[in-house]
Amino acid sequence: MGVSAANTHDSRCLESLVQAIPAVKSRRGPRRRRPDKLHADKGYDYPHLRRMLRQRGIRPRIARRGIESASRLGRHRWVIERTFAW
Repeated sequence: MGVSAANTHDSRCLESLVQAIPAVKSRRGPRRRRPDKLHADKGYDYPHLRRMLRQRGIRPRIARRGIESASRLGRHRWVIERTFAW
């Protein structure tokens, strides 16, 4: 988790946040160094962020502004926001 100024857009912090993800523990085989995919809302729909994720081998699942509804990502987002509420 990272801390930024209150008026900083979330998309500016995504790259440092992805870099700070620790190795994923697994029962078998080597530890994975990154997640398979990243789910995000329309606030993260920028070509440079998609490019950065693809270069790291992470599939971006980001709702596109003006094209897609964010409701497709809702089932994953609800789990995350529910966890924060606890």
